[in-house]
Amino acid sequence: MVMGNIKIKKVTSNEIGPLQKIGKQTFYETFSAGNTEENMTKYIEEGFSIEKLTSELHNKNTELYFATYDDNVIGYLKLNFGQSQTELKDENAIEIERIYVLKEFHGNKIGQLLYEKALQIAKQKNADYVWLGVWEENPRAINFYKKNGFVEFDRHIFKLGNDEQTDLMMKLQLNSK
Repeated sequence: MVMGNIKIKKVTSNEIGPLQKIGKQTFYETFSAGNTEENMTKYIEEGFSIEKLTSELHNKNTELYFATYDDNVIGYLKLNFGQSQTELKDENAIEIERIYVLKEFHGNKIGQLLYEKALQIAKQKNADYVWLGVWEENPRAINFYKKNGFVEFDRHIFKLGNDEQTDLMMKLQLNSK
């Protein structure tokens, strides 16, 4: 069991290397079993390119956070606001685009800490709700979000290479209108 020494910190623009490393590794660990090597490689090369990560880090409507354990990056969080959201683009909402934790640290509540950071930011920004998309074949993640009060409200197609996959779109209401 991992205890103490876990910190959540904002990713800075000189941390592209560790961001790319954790991004590629966690995406691969999470999805490689259910996808072709070819589709995985293509997505990882494009989705975690230095150019793409640099533009995300310089985008004022995107924030990234690392979870570190003894100064090693073990997970990360990506939030989108306003027009940077992948869909909805609701000024009163925040999208959790990514919460990933290295497999060896699963079960240590690191995802929960990253999730709590996301909620803290959503409340600071006075968001009405938080939403996300989660692959329908990722029961671990779906259960995590359900446990945290998220409800499914829609579905959309996510393309991984040439494979069309269904994501469940889930949201958590924060402020009642």
